[in-house]
Amino acid sequence: MKKIAVIGATGYVGAAVVKELADRGHQVVGFARNVDKVLKANNVQAVAFDVENAKFAEQLAGFDAVVSAFNPGWHNPNIGADFTRGANAILEAAKTAAIPYLLVVGGAGSLYVAPNLQVIDTPDFPKEIYDGANAARHLLNDLRDRRDVNWAFISPPACLGEESGFSEERLGSYRLGGEELLMNGDEPAGISVADLAIAIADDVEQKAHLFQRFTVAAK
Repeated sequence: MKKIAVIGATGYVGAAVVKELADRGHQVVGFARNVDKVLKANNVQAVAFDVENAKFAEQLAGFDAVVSAFNPGWHNPNIGADFTRGANAILEAAKTAAIPYLLVVGGAGSLYVAPNLQVIDTPDFPKEIYDGANAARHLLNDLRDRRDVNWAFISPPACLGEESGFSEERLGSYRLGGEELLMNGDEPAGISVADLAIAIADDVEQKAHLFQRFTVAAK
């Protein structure tokens, strides 16, 4: 059993991760703006705390791993700036608290579809989510050379759950990838959020991708 923090514990990905980790018997602390929405379980503690608070590092002390599913909201008109500010605050807190493993949940936009061509730079990329995806790409670029934080970065596939035209079914399996967008034949691959949570839980248990970006998709 590990003590694992989940930042953004009531979001689409964060809530699924809290449930998966709790089901595995870990001691989970969910950080969220609205703690009433955090999963109720004996091994889950809900904490209301602003990641930009100067004392956030004190909140992160003593965890075996931290999952950051921080997202200020895709419909937030200031998502780019808000994401960058929050993500940087989380990194600094993780650095100060000497977190053994920080897994950052990013987006699919920074995955490559061809040499030197990322999904976010393709003509069909949705303009309404560009600022958030671009902020996540810049975060990944900033992380790549950092060794003062024990980071890893997961990019979901292009199709995540029902809203992206995939499925919410928990199959209990997934396949791993690296820097390239995973495909299913000629179409971008997908995964349910429950199976993404399995991949995230497996990764933080094993600390499997230290200083690496990786991606996953349904088998």
